[in-house]
Amino acid sequence: MPVHNADIAAVFNEIADILEIQGENPFRIRAYRNAARVVGELGKETSELANEGMDLTELPGIGRDLAAKIREILDTGSCAVLKRLRKQVPVSVTQLMRLPGLGPKRVSALWHDLGIQTVEQLDRAARDRRLGELPGFGPKTEQRILETIAAHRDTAVRFKLAVAAQYASALTRYLRKTPGVENVVVTGSFRRMKETVGDLDILVTTGNPAAVIARFASYDEVREVLSKGRTRSTVVLKSGIQVDLRVVAPESFGAALHYFTGSKAHNIAIRRLGQERGLKINEYGVFRGAARIAGDTEESVYRSVGLPLIPPELREDRGEIEAASRGKLPMLVEARDLRGDLHAHTSATDGRNSLREMAVAAKTWGLEYLAITEHSRHLTVARGLDAAHLLRQCDEIDGLNAELPGITLLKGIEVDILEDGSLDLPDPVLAQLDLVIGAVHGQFHLSRARQTDRIVKAMENPYLNVLAHPSGRLLGSREPYDVDMLKILSTAPSHGCFLELNAHPERLDLLDTQCQMAREEGVLVAVNSDAHSVRDFDNLVYGVGQARRGWLEKTDILNTRKLHALRALLKRQD
Repeated sequence: MPVHNADIAAVFNEIADILEIQGENPFRIRAYRNAARVVGELGKETSELANEGMDLTELPGIGRDLAAKIREILDTGSCAVLKRLRKQVPVSVTQLMRLPGLGPKRVSALWHDLGIQTVEQLDRAARDRRLGELPGFGPKTEQRILETIAAHRDTAVRFKLAVAAQYASALTRYLRKTPGVENVVVTGSFRRMKETVGDLDILVTTGNPAAVIARFASYDEVREVLSKGRTRSTVVLKSGIQVDLRVVAPESFGAALHYFTGSKAHNIAIRRLGQERGLKINEYGVFRGAARIAGDTEESVYRSVGLPLIPPELREDRGEIEAASRGKLPMLVEARDLRGDLHAHTSATDGRNSLREMAVAAKTWGLEYLAITEHSRHLTVARGLDAAHLLRQCDEIDGLNAELPGITLLKGIEVDILEDGSLDLPDPVLAQLDLVIGAVHGQFHLSRARQTDRIVKAMENPYLNVLAHPSGRLLGSREPYDVDMLKILSTAPSHGCFLELNAHPERLDLLDTQCQMAREEGVLVAVNSDAHSVRDFDNLVYGVGQARRGWLEKTDILNTRKLHALRALLKRQD
């Protein structure tokens, strides 16, 4: 069975979880966490790299021991270390760490002191007010745990877009090898570039449906076949992702592509437009009575109701149909429009490649400039830079710019916004940089008013250019902090500030609706990779997808500008 990067990362993260609960050596734990992140963020499957003969120790932070474990996972789907650890700590205990606010120390206390191993046991203990017996578990913590458990139960399992892409890519490659197949497209929320997907929908056109259905059901990664018909089948992969396959004739491709891409609300609105014209629109075509008048292409479906083609990312019934009818659809930004990246880290802090390696990788990706924005000193967990180390890096950047053609490095910093809204480094140091991005990395639970005031005060600093990952969320593990985003957006222009759309698949922050708000307020958005390795520039694709969902055009994006125009915009007038 194929093993994907997400599978390897999951093994290493589970090992790290158990080691943390056991209170093991933090350096050993960090090694597994870093390995999970390195492998999970690779743009190419580790199995392919191994098959090509690559020495896996060439991957950042991967030594001989971890490389051997990766090969073991590729061969067996697991590793002996994890099997041994699972005998010591039940899997259900490590799953408690998936609940926001429950770190390893708290989970260890719950398990060892109260015998709590499952979410259900935790829920009962919290309702019985027994958690107060443990140090650090007061009434507020107890109530927060109950709320978190309730939210956890109400949320269906969803997969981050980048993780789903690994499984979708392998499966579509497999299906394309079926004789007689013409088109294989992943539709649904995946095609609309939603940040998470509940399942995968795959559309195939062929003259031989039976062959495709049979091949689909026999895929190595299938755990269970839920249904298997003449033109449709549903399976669950071993990863837990459900996949729905639909097979249609080539002449119905456009209609089926539109129908299965969704969203449901968008499709209903299009069908109503069709009904007003006496048309019936379904997955097989557009019909006037019994006559089929369109459906071979998506363009023909939209044309039948008097509309131009609406890009998949906009199909959420949030005004796109009215905009299309008035000829006001945005010319959405594309990945090729990006000229630079304004947020990247090197091995000087918590990155995994050198300054030179990051510069070369950015150039290879097609970028003309790259801002090096290490963490500042307050973020000790990331070995943040103090003023002296930052200025030494600036000298290194000057040296590289003198010898590297085709790419310009910008001197920057990702400076912490402290609780009182001040910045972590003094103004005279920030004044020597090309770019300063500010970020909230702690005190996420401040009240809405205090969090908003904190960020607004930081934006008033004459050297802050960009607000990084503005909502602070981590998909699946940390909710956005409570902040008045409209106030932040309305404040930004008067202080010459811009907002980041962080393209890391764990963040995708700004939200798509906030991108629309930024556009309405005239605030430029920087689509940044937050790269921590040479392979992370591929994350820009997901950032562009989020920007497109937010109706952003090339002119709405800060880093689509040429370098001289960017420099002019970064000069603050305060």
